[in-house]
Amino acid sequence: MLGLKLPTDPRWTDLAGKSIADILTDHAYCEQKATSTAISLIQNYPDFENIVESLSPIVKEEWGHFELVMDHLKKRELKLGPQRKDKYVNELQKFIRHGGSRKDSLVEKLLFSALIEARSCERFRLLSKNIADAELKSFYKNLMVSEAGHYRLFLDMACELGGKETVLNRWEEWLHHEAEIIKTLEVRGDRMH
Repeated sequence: MLGLKLPTDPRWTDLAGKSIADILTDHAYCEQKATSTAISLIQNYPDFENIVESLSPIVKEEWGHFELVMDHLKKRELKLGPQRKDKYVNELQKFIRHGGSRKDSLVEKLLFSALIEARSCERFRLLSKNIADAELKSFYKNLMVSEAGHYRLFLDMACELGGKETVLNRWEEWLHHEAEIIKTLEVRGDRMH
């Protein structure tokens, strides 16, 4: 369903399970970034009414996810640690095409967001199946479903704006590029991506 060309290394889940404070901290910041990305798209593309209408609920939902992650930190008497650089996202961002029309730029940003949501969905599925903490298993299963919906929404909006065939061809390029990024990244349990 997600189309990812390279699955997450199975060692990631084991490492994440041993670094609960770190993975929850990184996850909290990922939810903050997802919220601010949706807000930024609304602010920069208010003339695309469907984007504004579709992303407004996403802003609320992503911020709600941040609050849920914070609750899990508090329950475990853990503190939100410092934000770290997200090498995955930074490398992925370099693939965004610049130039062209505003619509073309928006399509690129939607594909970028769709890919992050797809990878997050895959990682949440792994945690929901393999992490020892039963409460976090359930938490990540629920988030997996949510992220899958976000991935589809971003991809569908891109297809609507840019034409399905053209966008899906570009999506394949994104998927292959993302797989190359995953190959180069160190397997770490303290990062969501």
